[in-house]
Amino acid sequence: MSEEKICLEQLTPKQIVAKLDTYIVGQKKAKKAVAIALRNRTRRLKLPEDVRDEVAPKNILMIGPTGVGKTEIARRLAKLCGAPFLKVEATKYTEVGYVGRDVESMIRDLMSVGCNMVRQEMQETLRANAKSKVEEGLLDLLLPGSNKPFSPIKPDETLPPADTENSTREKFRTMLREGKLEDREVELVIRHKMPSMGILTGGNLEDIETTIQNLSSMMSGPQSKKKSVTIAEARKILTEEELDKMIDNDKVVEEAKNRVEQMGIIFIDEIDKIASGASNSKGQDVSREGVQRDILPIVEGSNVNTKFGVIDTTHILFIASGAFNVSKPSDLIPELQGRFPLRVELDSLNADDFKRILREPKNSLTKQYTYLLETEGVKLEFAEDAIDRMSFIAADVNNRIENIGARRLHTIMENLLEDISFEADEHSGETITIDSKYVDEKLTGIFQDQDLSKYIL
Repeated sequence: MSEEKICLEQLTPKQIVAKLDTYIVGQKKAKKAVAIALRNRTRRLKLPEDVRDEVAPKNILMIGPTGVGKTEIARRLAKLCGAPFLKVEATKYTEVGYVGRDVESMIRDLMSVGCNMVRQEMQETLRANAKSKVEEGLLDLLLPGSNKPFSPIKPDETLPPADTENSTREKFRTMLREGKLEDREVELVIRHKMPSMGILTGGNLEDIETTIQNLSSMMSGPQSKKKSVTIAEARKILTEEELDKMIDNDKVVEEAKNRVEQMGIIFIDEIDKIASGASNSKGQDVSREGVQRDILPIVEGSNVNTKFGVIDTTHILFIASGAFNVSKPSDLIPELQGRFPLRVELDSLNADDFKRILREPKNSLTKQYTYLLETEGVKLEFAEDAIDRMSFIAADVNNRIENIGARRLHTIMENLLEDISFEADEHSGETITIDSKYVDEKLTGIFQDQDLSKYIL
């Protein structure tokens, strides 16, 4: 298990917040709320069964302008706990009866995420067992017929040199383990995997279409073709084939279903766009309210039919977010408001926050660009006055034009380093220092031109 995916039971709320702090600047209230919600999930699993079912998750509504870290908090939270996580946009769903995606599809998508997660984990545990079989398969490709079963020698036959074939096979095995044959090409028969049928328990149109396509593939029979590949490529293909044979699909579905139902997290972004106050058009308001009413039973807890079986949504954690700059949380239907008892307001970002964002996070923008240009042999250094200047420009443009939060820094960095990135191959071996003077040269003209900054910054 990676450093990021630590056993959730071992993390206290303070430790969860500390982990989030390595990637996200500020927003202590939001971090604290999600940390408690996450910890309560593990606490619930330790309760007696009769009490456990009565403890419902405390769903969270995050309120704040775009680019302040709402989505990033949810995404990092899911990576941290290794729980099935799905991010959806509320605006892509339509009321039942209209053309578009129905809200139940978010549960089907979450179940697919859970299955892929469990499958990958099982593959990692079985990879060591598959290694020896893959090695034998590679030797068969390198030495066709060298792994023949034993057959007794007839009296009139001459005895072949002792273990000639075996000794050759062992020599190739040694070379294979030492990596000396990685670029050698072999002929490999690649078999296309048969589609998984799953369990069609619902009348959902998406599942029915998928099932029909899978049936057509199965009726046409397994397809295979010969392909010339290197030993390195063949090893990957044979490993995947071997792991597919070793994995029990029923166990994958069973474990994934348990994780989704007990630990699944769905992040519904832009929920403010389906609030009644988001539009002055009465017709659109009715449609938006219809989507809210379709989401309501999913959030309250209901059984959803998927191709993997029936999923109970009662204990799935829902985190919704929205800027609510046009509408208000009170514009959501009262029933849906009640299903998000925890309200967290995220703070707008200022120049000091932008400085921290450029410097502190583990994956800060300055580090990302430094690493990217290092691949071309260019060493990039950011002076403190350059960080200060970029932070000031980002905050000022956000205040004067439109507040898009930390996303403004992405635009500024791209414009600032455009020439260096374009000519990086010509500066290999050089160290380039970005200072406030350089920032002013590249950005001041755009920054001062009100009309131009709308489109560029």
